[in-house]
Amino acid sequence: MKKILLIAVLAVTSLVAYAQPRAIGVNLGPWSSFSYQHGFGESNMLDLAANVILPINSGVGVGGHVTYDWIDPFNAPVPWNNKGEWHWYMGVGGSGGFVFPTGEIPGTWYAGVAGHIGIEYDFWFPFQLSLDWRPSIGVAGNNGIGFNIPGLWGGLQLGVRYKF
Repeated sequence: MKKILLIAVLAVTSLVAYAQPRAIGVNLGPWSSFSYQHGFGESNMLDLAANVILPINSGVGVGGHVTYDWIDPFNAPVPWNNKGEWHWYMGVGGSGGFVFPTGEIPGTWYAGVAGHIGIEYDFWFPFQLSLDWRPSIGVAGNNGIGFNIPGLWGGLQLGVRYKF
């Protein structure tokens, strides 16, 4: 019994010691979103975003992005680290959502492949700022199916996150 308890304590301790970094916050832009990032080691992360499409030209809507990102890909970190750390990242995943009808604009759904490229600054305290671009290439439709043109330009965002 003591051996099993010792093995369990060592297993939990090793999991806590190698806990993955996480961050939660918002991305502000035309397609603002609530963001959650889950790190897998120092070089990979999963980024989940629940979008809220603001009523600029295309109505009001909801959607989401999921991307798997590589941090400092090609082993090329940003060289000007002072107190905090700079990182750049890129990734690929999927996106989808719905824009609700407003006035004369009919409701539209969209789905496709999402890209993600950005740069972030991790402060020496648990706070992070980032600038991201999330293009989405895919289909959209209301009465028919077509190319999702707003998905290519609508993804420039400023990210503000709390790291834990």
